[in-house]
Amino acid sequence: MRTFNQLESEVRGYIRSFPTIFTKAQNAVLTDENGREYIDFLAGAGSLNYGHNNPVMKAALLDYLAGDGVVQGLDMATSAKKNFLRTFEERILKPRKMQYKVQFTGPTGTNAVEAAIKLARNVTGRPNVISFTNGFHGVSLGSLALTGNRKFRDAAGVELSAVHHAAYAGYFGPDIDTIAMLDKLVLDPSSGVDLPAAIIVETVQGEGGLNVASLSWLKKLEQLCRRHDILLIVDDIQAGCGRTGTFFSFEPAGIMPDMVTLSKSLSGYGLPMSIVLIKPEHDVWKPGQHNGTFRGNNMAFVTAAVALTHYWSDNKFQASIEKKALTVRTFLNNLVMNYPAALMERRGRGLMQGLSFNDADLADRVSKLAFQNGLIIETSGGHDEVIKLLIPLTIEPEKLLAGLDILEQAVNDALSDQHSNKVVESSEVLA
Repeated sequence: MRTFNQLESEVRGYIRSFPTIFTKAQNAVLTDENGREYIDFLAGAGSLNYGHNNPVMKAALLDYLAGDGVVQGLDMATSAKKNFLRTFEERILKPRKMQYKVQFTGPTGTNAVEAAIKLARNVTGRPNVISFTNGFHGVSLGSLALTGNRKFRDAAGVELSAVHHAAYAGYFGPDIDTIAMLDKLVLDPSSGVDLPAAIIVETVQGEGGLNVASLSWLKKLEQLCRRHDILLIVDDIQAGCGRTGTFFSFEPAGIMPDMVTLSKSLSGYGLPMSIVLIKPEHDVWKPGQHNGTFRGNNMAFVTAAVALTHYWSDNKFQASIEKKALTVRTFLNNLVMNYPAALMERRGRGLMQGLSFNDADLADRVSKLAFQNGLIIETSGGHDEVIKLLIPLTIEPEKLLAGLDILEQAVNDALSDQHSNKVVESSEVLA
Protein backbone atom coordinates (compact mmCIF):
# COMPACT_ATOMS: atom_id res chain seq x y z
CA MET A 1 0.00 0.00 0.00
CA ARG A 2 3.07 2.25 0.13
CA THR A 3 2.45 3.61 -3.41
CA PHE A 4 -1.00 4.85 -2.43
CA ASN A 5 0.20 6.33 0.88
CA GLN A 6 2.98 8.23 -0.88
CA LEU A 7 1.23 9.39 -4.02
CA GLU A 8 -2.53 9.56 -3.45
CA SER A 9 -4.24 12.46 -1.71
CA GLU A 10 -5.20 12.27 1.95
CA VAL A 11 -8.84 12.57 0.82
CA ARG A 12 -8.89 8.85 -0.04
CA GLY A 13 -11.51 7.01 1.97
CA TYR A 14 -12.53 3.43 1.17
CA ILE A 15 -8.92 2.36 0.74
CA ARG A 16 -8.43 3.02 4.46
CA SER A 17 -11.30 0.71 5.39
CA PHE A 18 -10.25 -2.02 2.96
CA PRO A 19 -6.41 -1.96 2.92
CA THR A 20 -5.66 -4.47 0.19
CA ILE A 21 -5.10 -4.24 -3.56
CA PHE A 22 -7.95 -5.73 -5.58
CA THR A 23 -7.19 -7.22 -8.97
CA LYS A 24 -10.32 -9.09 -10.11
CA ALA A 25 -14.08 -8.98 -9.58
CA GLN A 26 -17.04 -11.12 -10.61
CA ASN A 27 -20.64 -10.58 -9.50
CA ALA A 28 -20.49 -10.40 -5.67
CA VAL A 29 -16.85 -11.39 -5.20
CA LEU A 30 -13.67 -9.28 -5.20
CA THR A 31 -10.22 -10.89 -5.37
CA ASP A 32 -7.04 -9.22 -4.15
CA GLU A 33 -3.47 -9.56 -5.42
CA ASN A 34 -2.81 -12.40 -2.97
CA GLY A 35 -5.70 -14.41 -4.40
CA ARG A 36 -7.93 -13.90 -1.37
CA GLU A 37 -11.64 -13.56 -2.12
CA TYR A 38 -14.05 -11.16 -0.42
CA ILE A 39 -17.84 -11.20 -0.59
CA ASP A 40 -18.89 -7.71 -1.61
CA PHE A 41 -21.78 -6.23 0.39
CA LEU A 42 -20.83 -2.70 -0.74
CA ALA A 43 -21.31 -3.04 -4.51
CA GLY A 44 -19.44 0.10 -5.43
CA ALA A 45 -21.50 2.10 -2.91
CA GLY A 46 -24.61 0.95 -4.78
CA SER A 47 -23.25 1.48 -8.30
CA LEU A 48 -23.05 -2.26 -9.03
CA ASN A 49 -26.59 -3.50 -8.45
CA TYR A 50 -26.05 -6.08 -11.20
CA GLY A 51 -22.68 -7.19 -9.82
CA HIS A 52 -19.11 -6.81 -11.02
CA ASN A 53 -18.38 -7.51 -14.69
CA ASN A 54 -21.90 -8.61 -15.48
CA PRO A 55 -21.39 -11.04 -18.40
CA VAL A 56 -24.43 -9.93 -20.43
CA MET A 57 -23.39 -6.29 -20.32
CA LYS A 58 -19.72 -7.08 -20.83
CA ALA A 59 -20.46 -8.97 -24.04
CA ALA A 60 -22.50 -6.07 -25.43
CA LEU A 61 -19.82 -3.56 -24.46
CA LEU A 62 -17.02 -5.58 -26.07
CA ASP A 63 -19.05 -5.90 -29.28
CA TYR A 64 -19.66 -2.14 -29.30
CA LEU A 65 -15.96 -1.36 -28.81
CA ALA A 66 -14.90 -3.93 -31.39
CA GLY A 67 -17.11 -2.15 -33.92
CA ASP A 68 -15.48 1.24 -33.18
CA GLY A 69 -18.68 2.59 -31.65
CA VAL A 70 -18.54 6.20 -30.44
CA VAL A 71 -17.16 6.25 -26.90
CA GLN A 72 -17.31 9.95 -26.06
CA GLY A 73 -20.09 11.89 -27.76
CA LEU A 74 -20.62 15.05 -25.70
CA ASP A 75 -24.38 15.51 -26.14
CA MET A 76 -24.42 14.68 -29.83
CA ALA A 77 -26.83 12.11 -31.24
CA THR A 78 -25.41 8.59 -31.34
CA SER A 79 -26.89 5.18 -31.96
CA ALA A 80 -26.06 4.13 -28.40
CA LYS A 81 -27.92 7.09 -26.90
CA LYS A 82 -30.89 6.56 -29.21
CA ASN A 83 -31.12 2.92 -28.17
CA PHE A 84 -30.89 3.79 -24.48
CA LEU A 85 -33.64 6.43 -24.72
CA ARG A 86 -35.97 4.10 -26.58
CA THR A 87 -35.26 1.24 -24.20
CA PHE A 88 -35.79 3.43 -21.13
CA GLU A 89 -39.11 4.59 -22.51
CA GLU A 90 -40.29 1.07 -23.39
CA ARG A 91 -39.03 -0.80 -20.32
CA ILE A 92 -39.37 1.80 -17.58
CA LEU A 93 -41.56 4.80 -18.41
CA LYS A 94 -44.43 3.32 -20.44
CA PRO A 95 -45.18 0.36 -18.14
CA ARG A 96 -45.45 2.83 -15.24
CA LYS A 97 -47.49 5.36 -17.24
CA MET A 98 -44.80 7.98 -16.72
CA GLN A 99 -44.01 10.92 -18.96
CA TYR A 100 -40.61 12.44 -18.40
CA LYS A 101 -37.99 14.17 -20.50
CA VAL A 102 -34.44 12.87 -19.94
CA GLN A 103 -31.59 15.27 -19.22
CA PHE A 104 -28.08 13.86 -19.44
CA THR A 105 -25.88 15.61 -16.88
CA GLY A 106 -22.26 15.17 -15.87
CA PRO A 107 -21.09 11.71 -14.89
CA THR A 108 -21.83 11.56 -11.14
CA GLY A 109 -24.92 11.80 -8.97
CA THR A 110 -24.10 15.24 -7.62
CA ASN A 111 -24.19 16.58 -11.20
CA ALA A 112 -27.79 15.38 -11.53
CA VAL A 113 -28.77 16.98 -8.23
CA GLU A 114 -27.12 20.27 -9.21
CA ALA A 115 -29.07 20.29 -12.47
CA ALA A 116 -32.38 19.48 -10.76
CA ILE A 117 -32.20 22.23 -8.16
CA LYS A 118 -30.97 24.76 -10.72
CA LEU A 119 -33.87 23.89 -13.00
CA ALA A 120 -36.38 24.09 -10.13
CA ARG A 121 -35.17 27.59 -9.35
CA ASN A 122 -35.50 28.54 -13.01
CA VAL A 123 -39.03 27.13 -13.24
CA THR A 124 -40.37 28.81 -10.10
CA GLY A 125 -38.21 31.91 -9.85
CA ARG A 126 -37.64 31.09 -6.17
CA PRO A 127 -34.17 30.43 -4.68
CA ASN A 128 -34.98 28.45 -1.53
CA VAL A 129 -34.92 24.64 -1.51
CA ILE A 130 -35.98 22.34 1.33
CA SER A 131 -34.08 19.16 2.08
CA PHE A 132 -34.17 16.90 5.12
CA THR A 133 -32.17 16.05 8.20
CA ASN A 134 -29.65 13.26 7.55
CA GLY A 135 -30.07 13.72 3.80
CA PHE A 136 -27.10 13.24 1.48
CA HIS A 137 -27.16 14.61 -2.07
CA GLY A 138 -23.51 15.07 -3.06
CA VAL A 139 -20.46 17.15 -2.24
CA SER A 140 -20.36 19.80 -4.97
CA LEU A 141 -21.47 23.10 -3.45
CA GLY A 142 -25.14 23.16 -4.49
CA SER A 143 -25.65 19.53 -3.51
CA LEU A 144 -23.60 19.99 -0.36
CA ALA A 145 -25.92 22.76 0.78
CA LEU A 146 -28.71 20.15 0.67
CA THR A 147 -26.65 17.60 2.59
CA GLY A 148 -27.06 17.36 6.36
CA ASN A 149 -23.91 15.63 7.62
CA ARG A 150 -21.45 18.06 9.20
CA LYS A 151 -18.52 15.85 8.16
CA PHE A 152 -19.15 16.77 4.53
CA ARG A 153 -20.39 20.33 5.09
CA ASP A 154 -17.27 21.33 7.03
CA ALA A 155 -15.16 20.81 3.90
CA ALA A 156 -17.07 23.42 1.86
CA GLY A 157 -14.87 26.39 2.72
CA VAL A 158 -17.75 28.81 2.08
CA GLU A 159 -21.17 29.51 3.52
CA LEU A 160 -23.84 27.08 2.30
CA SER A 161 -27.11 28.92 1.79
CA ALA A 162 -30.58 29.01 0.18
CA VAL A 163 -31.55 25.69 1.80
CA HIS A 164 -33.77 24.90 4.78
CA HIS A 165 -33.32 21.51 6.45
CA ALA A 166 -36.64 20.10 7.61
CA ALA A 167 -37.20 17.10 9.88
CA TYR A 168 -37.28 13.79 8.01
CA ALA A 169 -39.84 11.06 8.70
CA GLY A 170 -39.45 9.81 12.27
CA TYR A 171 -36.76 12.35 13.15
CA PHE A 172 -38.50 13.21 16.44
CA GLY A 173 -39.91 9.73 16.93
CA PRO A 174 -42.89 7.87 15.48
CA ASP A 175 -45.56 10.06 17.11
CA ILE A 176 -44.48 13.40 15.63
CA ASP A 177 -45.95 14.34 12.23
CA THR A 178 -43.05 16.06 10.52
CA ILE A 179 -45.13 16.77 7.41
CA ALA A 180 -47.58 18.79 9.52
CA MET A 181 -44.61 20.66 10.99
CA LEU A 182 -43.28 21.42 7.51
CA ASP A 183 -46.71 22.52 6.30
CA LYS A 184 -46.90 24.98 9.20
CA LEU A 185 -43.46 26.38 8.39
CA VAL A 186 -44.38 26.90 4.73
CA LEU A 187 -47.73 28.52 5.55
CA ASP A 188 -46.59 30.79 8.36
CA PRO A 189 -45.29 34.12 6.97
CA SER A 190 -43.31 34.57 10.19
CA SER A 191 -41.63 31.16 10.24
CA GLY A 192 -38.53 32.49 8.53
CA VAL A 193 -38.78 29.76 5.88
CA ASP A 194 -39.25 31.21 2.40
CA LEU A 195 -41.58 29.40 0.03
CA PRO A 196 -39.20 26.99 -1.71
CA ALA A 197 -38.72 26.22 -5.36
CA ALA A 198 -38.50 22.53 -4.54
CA ILE A 199 -38.35 19.89 -1.86
CA ILE A 200 -35.77 17.15 -2.42
CA VAL A 201 -36.04 13.82 -0.63
CA GLU A 202 -34.56 10.31 -0.48
CA THR A 203 -37.20 7.66 0.22
CA VAL A 204 -34.50 5.69 2.05
CA GLN A 205 -31.56 7.71 3.33
CA GLY A 206 -28.43 5.75 2.49
CA GLU A 207 -25.54 7.84 3.78
CA GLY A 208 -27.84 9.20 6.49
CA GLY A 209 -28.20 5.82 8.17
CA LEU A 210 -30.90 3.81 6.35
CA ASN A 211 -33.77 5.92 7.61
CA VAL A 212 -36.97 4.94 5.80
CA ALA A 213 -39.87 7.25 4.93
CA SER A 214 -43.20 5.47 5.15
CA LEU A 215 -45.38 5.33 2.06
CA SER A 216 -48.03 7.45 3.79
CA TRP A 217 -45.39 10.07 4.68
CA LEU A 218 -44.28 10.24 1.05
CA LYS A 219 -47.88 10.66 -0.10
CA LYS A 220 -48.39 13.50 2.38
CA LEU A 221 -45.19 15.14 1.16
CA GLU A 222 -46.40 15.06 -2.43
CA GLN A 223 -49.76 16.51 -1.36
CA LEU A 224 -47.98 19.31 0.49
CA CYS A 225 -45.98 20.13 -2.64
CA ARG A 226 -49.11 20.23 -4.79
CA ARG A 227 -50.95 22.49 -2.31
CA HIS A 228 -48.17 25.06 -2.27
CA ASP A 229 -46.97 24.84 -5.88
CA ILE A 230 -43.61 23.39 -4.83
CA LEU A 231 -41.69 21.02 -7.12
CA LEU A 232 -41.01 17.58 -5.67
CA ILE A 233 -37.60 16.08 -6.47
CA VAL A 234 -36.87 12.47 -5.51
CA ASP A 235 -33.16 11.71 -5.25
CA ASP A 236 -33.16 8.06 -6.31
CA ILE A 237 -29.44 7.87 -6.92
CA GLN A 238 -28.77 5.17 -4.33
CA ALA A 239 -32.25 3.80 -3.63
CA GLY A 240 -33.28 3.52 -7.29
CA CYS A 241 -32.53 1.04 -10.10
CA GLY A 242 -34.09 -1.83 -8.15
CA ARG A 243 -32.23 -1.34 -4.88
CA THR A 244 -35.43 -1.30 -2.80
CA GLY A 245 -37.23 -3.86 -4.96
CA THR A 246 -39.02 -1.76 -7.58
CA PHE A 247 -37.07 0.13 -10.24
CA PHE A 248 -37.93 3.48 -8.62
CA SER A 249 -37.98 3.45 -4.84
CA PHE A 250 -41.06 5.69 -4.73
CA GLU A 251 -43.28 3.41 -6.84
CA PRO A 252 -45.03 1.70 -3.89
CA ALA A 253 -46.14 5.12 -2.61
CA GLY A 254 -47.95 5.88 -5.86
CA ILE A 255 -46.43 9.34 -6.16
CA MET A 256 -45.22 11.10 -9.32
CA PRO A 257 -42.30 13.47 -8.62
CA ASP A 258 -41.70 16.53 -10.78
CA MET A 259 -38.08 15.42 -11.16
CA VAL A 260 -36.09 12.30 -10.38
CA THR A 261 -32.32 12.06 -10.17
CA LEU A 262 -30.70 8.75 -11.16
CA SER A 263 -27.07 7.66 -11.27
CA LYS A 264 -24.97 4.94 -9.57
CA SER A 265 -26.41 1.69 -11.00
CA LEU A 266 -28.14 3.28 -13.97
CA SER A 267 -25.36 2.24 -16.36
CA GLY A 268 -25.58 -1.28 -14.99
CA TYR A 269 -21.85 -1.84 -15.24
CA GLY A 270 -20.41 0.74 -12.88
CA LEU A 271 -19.70 3.20 -15.69
CA PRO A 272 -20.30 6.89 -14.90
CA MET A 273 -23.78 8.02 -15.95
CA SER A 274 -26.35 10.39 -14.46
CA ILE A 275 -29.70 11.72 -15.61
CA VAL A 276 -32.53 13.92 -14.43
CA LEU A 277 -36.07 12.90 -15.30
CA ILE A 278 -38.17 16.04 -15.82
CA LYS A 279 -41.91 16.42 -16.28
CA PRO A 280 -42.22 17.94 -19.77
CA GLU A 281 -43.87 21.14 -18.55
CA HIS A 282 -40.82 21.89 -16.39
CA ASP A 283 -38.25 21.44 -19.14
CA VAL A 284 -37.53 25.15 -19.58
CA TRP A 285 -33.80 24.82 -20.23
CA LYS A 286 -32.32 26.87 -23.04
CA PRO A 287 -29.86 25.00 -25.30
CA GLY A 288 -26.49 24.56 -23.58
CA GLN A 289 -27.64 26.27 -20.38
CA HIS A 290 -26.47 23.37 -18.23
CA ASN A 291 -23.73 21.39 -19.91
CA GLY A 292 -20.64 19.32 -19.25
CA THR A 293 -18.12 17.43 -21.33
CA PHE A 294 -18.90 13.96 -20.02
CA ARG A 295 -22.62 13.82 -20.68
CA GLY A 296 -22.03 11.43 -23.56
CA ASN A 297 -20.56 8.26 -22.09
CA ASN A 298 -21.80 5.96 -24.84
CA MET A 299 -20.32 2.87 -23.21
CA ALA A 300 -22.66 3.55 -20.28
CA PHE A 301 -25.60 3.95 -22.68
CA VAL A 302 -24.81 0.52 -24.15
CA THR A 303 -24.66 -1.30 -20.82
CA ALA A 304 -27.64 0.62 -19.39
CA ALA A 305 -29.85 -0.44 -22.29
CA VAL A 306 -28.78 -4.06 -21.84
CA ALA A 307 -29.51 -3.89 -18.09
CA LEU A 308 -33.02 -2.56 -18.72
CA THR A 309 -33.76 -5.13 -21.41
CA HIS A 310 -32.31 -8.12 -19.58
CA TYR A 311 -33.59 -7.43 -16.06
CA TRP A 312 -36.68 -5.25 -16.38
CA SER A 313 -38.67 -6.82 -19.22
CA ASP A 314 -40.83 -8.80 -16.77
CA ASN A 315 -41.38 -9.19 -13.01
CA LYS A 316 -38.97 -12.07 -12.43
CA PHE A 317 -36.02 -9.92 -11.40
CA GLN A 318 -38.13 -7.83 -9.03
CA ALA A 319 -39.47 -11.02 -7.46
CA SER A 320 -35.93 -12.30 -6.94
CA ILE A 321 -34.97 -9.04 -5.20
CA GLU A 322 -37.97 -9.32 -2.89
CA LYS A 323 -37.07 -12.91 -2.02
CA LYS A 324 -33.47 -11.98 -1.16
CA ALA A 325 -34.66 -8.93 0.77
CA LEU A 326 -36.85 -11.20 2.91
CA THR A 327 -33.85 -13.43 3.60
CA VAL A 328 -31.81 -10.41 4.72
CA ARG A 329 -34.64 -8.97 6.80
CA THR A 330 -35.22 -12.27 8.60
CA PHE A 331 -31.51 -12.78 9.23
CA LEU A 332 -30.99 -9.26 10.61
CA ASN A 333 -34.09 -9.47 12.82
CA ASN A 334 -32.74 -12.72 14.27
CA LEU A 335 -29.36 -11.07 14.86
CA VAL A 336 -31.04 -8.29 16.82
CA MET A 337 -32.90 -10.84 18.98
CA ASN A 338 -29.95 -13.19 19.46
CA TYR A 339 -27.45 -10.48 20.45
CA PRO A 340 -29.35 -8.12 22.77
CA ALA A 341 -26.09 -6.87 24.29
CA ALA A 342 -25.23 -5.22 20.97
CA LEU A 343 -28.22 -2.86 21.33
CA MET A 344 -28.94 -3.07 17.59
CA GLU A 345 -31.97 -2.38 15.45
CA ARG A 346 -32.62 -3.39 11.87
CA ARG A 347 -33.17 -0.60 9.36
CA GLY A 348 -33.82 -0.19 5.65
CA ARG A 349 -35.91 -1.58 2.82
CA GLY A 350 -35.36 -4.10 0.03
CA LEU A 351 -31.68 -4.90 -0.44
CA MET A 352 -30.77 -1.63 1.25
CA GLN A 353 -30.80 -2.81 4.85
CA GLY A 354 -28.49 -2.81 7.83
CA LEU A 355 -27.99 -2.61 11.57
CA SER A 356 -27.97 0.51 13.71
CA PHE A 357 -25.86 0.30 16.87
CA ASN A 358 -26.17 2.44 19.99
CA ASP A 359 -22.37 2.34 20.14
CA ALA A 360 -20.69 3.64 16.96
CA ASP A 361 -17.37 2.09 18.03
CA LEU A 362 -19.04 -1.31 17.99
CA ALA A 363 -20.30 -0.73 14.44
CA ASP A 364 -16.77 0.21 13.38
CA ARG A 365 -15.37 -2.91 15.03
CA VAL A 366 -17.93 -5.13 13.30
CA SER A 367 -17.02 -3.63 9.92
CA LYS A 368 -13.29 -4.22 10.49
CA LEU A 369 -13.75 -7.78 11.72
CA ALA A 370 -16.00 -8.57 8.78
CA PHE A 371 -13.31 -7.40 6.36
CA GLN A 372 -10.69 -9.51 8.12
CA ASN A 373 -12.98 -12.51 7.60
CA GLY A 374 -13.69 -11.80 3.92
CA LEU A 375 -16.75 -9.51 3.84
CA ILE A 376 -16.81 -5.93 2.57
CA ILE A 377 -19.36 -3.68 4.31
CA GLU A 378 -19.42 0.00 5.20
CA THR A 379 -20.83 2.20 7.94
CA SER A 380 -23.15 5.19 7.55
CA GLY A 381 -25.21 7.55 9.70
CA GLY A 382 -24.38 10.77 11.49
CA HIS A 383 -21.92 8.99 13.80
CA ASP A 384 -21.09 6.06 11.48
CA GLU A 385 -23.19 3.95 13.80
CA VAL A 386 -25.03 2.01 11.08
CA ILE A 387 -23.73 -1.05 9.25
CA LYS A 388 -25.11 -0.63 5.73
CA LEU A 389 -25.56 -3.56 3.35
CA LEU A 390 -25.71 -2.74 -0.35
CA ILE A 391 -25.73 -6.28 -1.66
CA PRO A 392 -25.56 -6.89 -5.43
CA LEU A 393 -29.10 -7.67 -6.54
CA THR A 394 -27.73 -10.55 -8.62
CA ILE A 395 -25.88 -12.24 -5.75
CA GLU A 396 -26.11 -16.02 -5.66
CA PRO A 397 -28.22 -17.29 -2.70
CA GLU A 398 -25.32 -19.28 -1.26
CA LYS A 399 -23.01 -16.22 -1.40
CA LEU A 400 -25.70 -14.13 0.28
CA LEU A 401 -25.98 -16.59 3.17
CA ALA A 402 -22.19 -16.90 3.43
CA GLY A 403 -21.83 -13.14 3.70
CA LEU A 404 -24.54 -12.90 6.33
CA ASP A 405 -22.82 -15.64 8.34
CA ILE A 406 -19.58 -13.62 8.29
CA LEU A 407 -21.52 -10.60 9.49
CA GLU A 408 -22.96 -12.58 12.42
CA GLN A 409 -19.52 -13.85 13.35
CA ALA A 410 -18.20 -10.28 13.29
CA VAL A 411 -20.99 -9.14 15.63
CA ASN A 412 -20.25 -12.06 17.98
CA ASP A 413 -16.49 -11.39 17.95
CA ALA A 414 -16.93 -7.65 18.42
CA LEU A 415 -19.10 -8.24 21.49
CA SER A 416 -16.59 -10.75 22.87
CA ASP A 417 -13.76 -8.24 22.40
CA GLN A 418 -15.83 -5.54 24.08
CA HIS A 419 -16.55 -7.83 27.03
CA SER A 420 -12.88 -8.83 27.34
CA ASN A 421 -11.78 -5.19 27.32
CA LYS A 422 -14.25 -4.36 30.07
CA VAL A 423 -12.98 -7.27 32.18
CA VAL A 424 -9.39 -6.07 31.73
CA GLU A 425 -10.34 -2.50 32.63
CA SER A 426 -12.17 -3.70 35.75
CA SER A 427 -9.15 -5.76 36.80
CA GLU A 428 -6.86 -2.77 36.36
CA VAL A 429 -9.15 -0.61 38.51
CA LEU A 430 -9.20 -3.25 41.27
CA ALA A 431 -5.41 -3.57 41.10
